[in-house]
Amino acid sequence: MSSWGAERRRRVLLWGAAGVVTLGFLVALEIAARRYGEPGPITNQVKGLVLAPKPGPLYGGLGLMMVVLTWRQRFIAAGAALGIDAVLLPVRWAADADMTGGHVFGTGALWVMLGTAVIAVTRRTGPDRVLLLKGVGLGLLLVAARKVGDTWLFITAKTRPTVLDQYVATADHALGNPSWLAGRIVEATDPYSSHLLQLVYGQLAVAAVVVAFYQLRNVTVERRFPSHHLVRTFLVIGLLGPAFYMIFPVVGPVFAYGPGASGTGGVEWAAANLWPHTPLPVTTPHPMTYDGITPRNCMPSLHTAWAVAIFVHTRRAPRALRFAGTFWLVVTLAATLGFGYHYGVDLIAGVVFALTIEAALRSLDRGWDRPGILLVAYGTAVFTALLVSYRYLPTEMAERPQVSGPLLVLAMTSVIYGYVRTTPRPGPHLPAPRTPVTEAARDDAMTAAHEDTAPAPAEDTAPAPVRSPEPR
Repeated sequence: MSSWGAERRRRVLLWGAAGVVTLGFLVALEIAARRYGEPGPITNQVKGLVLAPKPGPLYGGLGLMMVVLTWRQRFIAAGAALGIDAVLLPVRWAADADMTGGHVFGTGALWVMLGTAVIAVTRRTGPDRVLLLKGVGLGLLLVAARKVGDTWLFITAKTRPTVLDQYVATADHALGNPSWLAGRIVEATDPYSSHLLQLVYGQLAVAAVVVAFYQLRNVTVERRFPSHHLVRTFLVIGLLGPAFYMIFPVVGPVFAYGPGASGTGGVEWAAANLWPHTPLPVTTPHPMTYDGITPRNCMPSLHTAWAVAIFVHTRRAPRALRFAGTFWLVVTLAATLGFGYHYGVDLIAGVVFALTIEAALRSLDRGWDRPGILLVAYGTAVFTALLVSYRYLPTEMAERPQVSGPLLVLAMTSVIYGYVRTTPRPGPHLPAPRTPVTEAARDDAMTAAHEDTAPAPAEDTAPAPVRSPEPR
């Protein structure tokens, strides 16, 4: 078997194993959610075929799928999705069907993605089928990630009755309790600041889709996906991050030290009603019981991690997109603190987490060289040290902020510096994609090269004239 065939077989086995693991994970989440009386991600996705789901993730997934289509096919797909939703709308009203949160669109996008998968299997062959199925898989992954995330957050609230906010809040003294300061600034500039921050904070996925569209804009022409793009980083962050919600459950300062938000929490659950006006005293932290509704989704801050990923992936984009990536990162950090959703130490952990994952994915793409391995190992060690210090050294950190604060910033900065040094700076032109070479073509090339380099006949001893190199 040729090396190309072996590589193809390895990729098929890898994708097959990933599919089996993903299916098993979805089934496990479905079972866990049903144990607490709620439908899981599979049930919610099936309901989306009939009942109107939230349209944002579905039409975002449809948009990502369209990167493999021609412009004519994109117009047909978008028109079909909107047409299906327009037809179903009066039917749902007549039947008084349940509509999630009052949403009336979204089913059409899901139907079109599934229909495209059927077309790929029945009407396409070879590379065209593979490319179309990859596009459908990309779109459905975005939709499934949202369903999985909602279910996972529900499970964190049910399986982790106690939270570690007092530990994190105490450790946050090392940074001067930035959430308290940001909360007062937002309150003083309300409603202008709150409207802007809420818009950016709530539409982070939209920014990611825009960046992904730019990175995948040439898929239709090149007939292949780039080896690394933002969607990969987003999905891996969303897959690995929630595991730490179970290990380090934290609800956030507006819940643990304030009135709560979005209809959950409340002063009756808070350790004290202090956020954001009253400075937090340094006390010995203890685990505290919290309600069974609020997600334990603070450590690390995945909003920060995703915003960092957007920032990193816009560094190779045009100036307008680079500015947008910077703006989204700064405003997201301000929103996470100003709304009381996160502590300052959450954000530091989120930055380290995002850059470590990004470094691992880039190393996986270009080959695991020594600098890449060292950076991933170092980022993992720093992230682990941060969590351990928040849990077991918060009082010492709060009592010595002049030392612990700079050390936290230095640890984060060292990972940033390592990432910048390890990641190659992009040139003005990217190399052309390599075309797979068959075994027969390789043999022909070697034969031709042998003939070209054969020695000249012995009777011709005159030196050959020197030729100037041809212009390239």
